[in-house]
Amino acid sequence: MIRLLFQNFSNIVIEVAFALMPLLLVFLFFQYVFLKMPREQVFNIVKGSILAFVGLALFLQGVKAGFFPAGELIGRQLGASEHNWILVPIGFILGFAATFAEPAVRILTLEVEKVSSGSIPRRILLSAICFGVSVAVALSMLRILTGWSLFYFIIPGYLLALQLTRFAGPTFTAIAFDAGGVATGPIIVTFILAVAVGAASVVDGRDPLLDAFGMVSLVALAPILSVLILGFLFRKGGEF
Repeated sequence: MIRLLFQNFSNIVIEVAFALMPLLLVFLFFQYVFLKMPREQVFNIVKGSILAFVGLALFLQGVKAGFFPAGELIGRQLGASEHNWILVPIGFILGFAATFAEPAVRILTLEVEKVSSGSIPRRILLSAICFGVSVAVALSMLRILTGWSLFYFIIPGYLLALQLTRFAGPTFTAIAFDAGGVATGPIIVTFILAVAVGAASVVDGRDPLLDAFGMVSLVALAPILSVLILGFLFRKGGEF
């Protein structure tokens, strides 16, 4: 069981090493030439880098061994059921839960609250992002059931986002487009996308390549819209 769980783990370790090693080398170069930080602080950074390396390797192995198969299995079971419309509300719930647990989203909301001196509360911003992603995932599941084109969502969505930037203000415009990036993190991509692929593979007349993929683009768009709307409400209320 353990051997199957860590099958091809060496390949994951090599990939993570190639990804992190340049960052560590750049830091060591700047430390030697410019920064001159105390040895204890450098040692702590190196220890943190090692922990990040181990954590990322284990996470990617867990995704390969657990997240992908579990997500596809759930999607197949729901998509093949007689009441496959349940994919829409379940997609909404999964989208909210996955975004709420997304580390990058939490870091963004924490930084925004800190930089804004609390005038943009973390909980409100986090709720707006989670709600936007949950709607996007629900719409993605609806696309799988109906076969609607992705262009029906993407083109009007970005046109609406461009219009909303006129009313949300520069602060929320900057936050909104960053929110779209951080929302498409490892949990959404590894689990929710696997559910969509599994569902599209069993729904009659659907092609996973055409109907499942594209979900991440909707997830990237939805927080932009929800945060811009939040910015509009803030400006209307007299803040920003």
